[in-house]
Amino acid sequence: MTAASVLRGVRAAIIDLDGTMLDTVPDFHVAINRMRADLNLAPISAERIQIMVGKGSENLIRSVLALDHEADGVERHFPAAMDAYQRHYLDINGNHSTLYPDVMAGLQAFKDAGLRLACVTNKPIAFARPLLAQKKLDGYFEIVYGGDSLPKKKPDPLPLLQVCHDFGLEPAQVVAIGDSSNDAEAARAAGCPVLTVPYGYNHGECIHKINSDGIVASLLQAAQLISLQNPIAN
Repeated sequence: MTAASVLRGVRAAIIDLDGTMLDTVPDFHVAINRMRADLNLAPISAERIQIMVGKGSENLIRSVLALDHEADGVERHFPAAMDAYQRHYLDINGNHSTLYPDVMAGLQAFKDAGLRLACVTNKPIAFARPLLAQKKLDGYFEIVYGGDSLPKKKPDPLPLLQVCHDFGLEPAQVVAIGDSSNDAEAARAAGCPVLTVPYGYNHGECIHKINSDGIVASLLQAAQLISLQNPIAN
């Protein structure tokens, strides 16, 4: 099936946060290196951090610790590292992150087309909500779920299925948009169509390896593509 055909009948979009709407690696870089300094560990580059982002804070911190410790050491240091990371991240949340091009225009285009919007991210909800508010994105979304809002996070389909339930829509009517295999795997398992953007993180892997219904240059292009297939939603 073509991207156009699977997007017919779409009435809502679930949009990822890190790597899709915002480049947050600079925030991660600052917070993680402050955490590493607290543990007397040397700083690491933003490039190393970028490939670790996207699977939740627990996975991120364990991956960072694994650069210096064996498995038992990772678990031994994990509580202190997580506490320090959360403290530092909350302190700088959003200060170093930037919007990707056409994010605001894309979100407005979705709204103008009558599409309902949800943000589903693996970032903890205590980080996600203030970040969306700081960047003036929060008003676009009816629903925001973080990685700790529900019993499971992406790539499990539960958060996407919950949004479908909340909106009273079938999964085929709700498109997921993200930058990584997490988003595509969750969408496929939920039965949602999925579009990917090429500029995010995707754990350091090529975006073309993701099993999605198409790659869009921006959220604005995604909104335009969906609107073309659903003129009655306008």
